[in-house]
Amino acid sequence: MSHSAWSEKMLQLLRRMNNFYSAGSCRANCFRFQVDGAQVGWIPPHVAPLLARYPQVFSPPQDGVVSLCSSLDSYEKRSEAVDAVLQTQRKEDTFTCLKGWRNERYSVMPKFSDPPLMWMERAATSLFGVRRYGVHINGYTVSDSGEVRMWLARRSATKQTYPGMLDHVAAGGLAAGVGIKHTAVKECEEEACIPAAIAEKVKPVNTISYTYEQDGEVFPESQFVFDLELPLEFKPRVGDGEVQEFYLLPIDEVKELLASDDFKPNCAMVVLDFLIRHSFIEPDSEPSYQEFVAGLHQTL
Repeated sequence: MSHSAWSEKMLQLLRRMNNFYSAGSCRANCFRFQVDGAQVGWIPPHVAPLLARYPQVFSPPQDGVVSLCSSLDSYEKRSEAVDAVLQTQRKEDTFTCLKGWRNERYSVMPKFSDPPLMWMERAATSLFGVRRYGVHINGYTVSDSGEVRMWLARRSATKQTYPGMLDHVAAGGLAAGVGIKHTAVKECEEEACIPAAIAEKVKPVNTISYTYEQDGEVFPESQFVFDLELPLEFKPRVGDGEVQEFYLLPIDEVKELLASDDFKPNCAMVVLDFLIRHSFIEPDSEPSYQEFVAGLHQTL
């Protein structure tokens, strides 16, 4: 693939993963979702009318805003009330995304540094445009001659999302009340059988943020990115069944794969960031360098 064609593929990826900001997106018709006076998400226009069936939980839309009722004045009350609504909708089979119910609680807050206002089932967050956080680990090796290779994983064919696609050596969502590095180490151990003694050496290096809409739902996401240099003799092994195989590939091959349809899209973004940070992509030779960097760090 020519350099210009590869660059255009990367720009297409970044536009896709930030399409909520594009002209013609559903953003103009979304309702701002507020909890205790603070915006925590975007409710798509087809979701808001269904919430009106629960006036004891959601206030009627006003000035483009849907709020939780003020009587729900604690973390526990808000979480339990919204979860009861979602459980009902799940039974009624109203929303396709709820078929992927995971029993995973995600924190809901305006910014990551803010105290959580409530928790919400992971599968439902896109109905409210609630920000989701995760961790991604770039596992790589450096040979004695300085050659860098990257470990990639092939997702299980039975995964609920993006089955069979290329992924990082380990990655996962950030559950409510669980630390970031703890999650990174846990995912390394569970998905790739990386011992804690090695996994503890993960280095936090960046965050990747983007917002996309898909199938009428809104996905604002931010990934905490870690680099983990693995020993040359170490080989990841399939752990909890979320991965079917691991590959150790030279950077040129990884770069080519990024431009294919084989990569889970947000993982491709994290690998693109790796290539930039490790100077495999440089501003003198990449005309779209600034566009790449901007597209990886959109304000949520």
